[in-house]
Amino acid sequence: QVQPVESGGGLVQTGGSLRLSCAASGRTFSTYAMGWFRQAPGKEREFVAAISRSGGNTAYADSVKGRFTISRDNAKNTVYLQMNSLKPDDTAVYYCAASNTWGLPPTVAGRFDSWGQGTQVTVSS
Repeated sequence: QVQPVESGGGLVQTGGSLRLSCAASGRTFSTYAMGWFRQAPGKEREFVAAISRSGGNTAYADSVKGRFTISRDNAKNTVYLQMNSLKPDDTAVYYCAASNTWGLPPTVAGRFDSWGQGTQVTVSS
């Protein structure tokens, strides 16, 4: 099993960019689909993006399509979330998660097996 650890969060102005990284321990990283979720204060955790084991398939929430890009480097056991054109509504704690599934990456939190501790992203208006 892999254990994700997020980094790269911070404070950014509206319209700015951030890149989140998620380093996952374990030799089997390439056998896990990876995903990003976020949770804003007073709201439920929501799906942001996911990527398949090989990186050949990706999925995005409608709210981030065209602005966020998920990618992975299996040689470095790392998955990334490039976030552009950030808005105040993107403010949340962002979580990285791993899912031991084949095929298309899952988009439901319940299908992910392990989670990181989260990294705070704050977008000021």
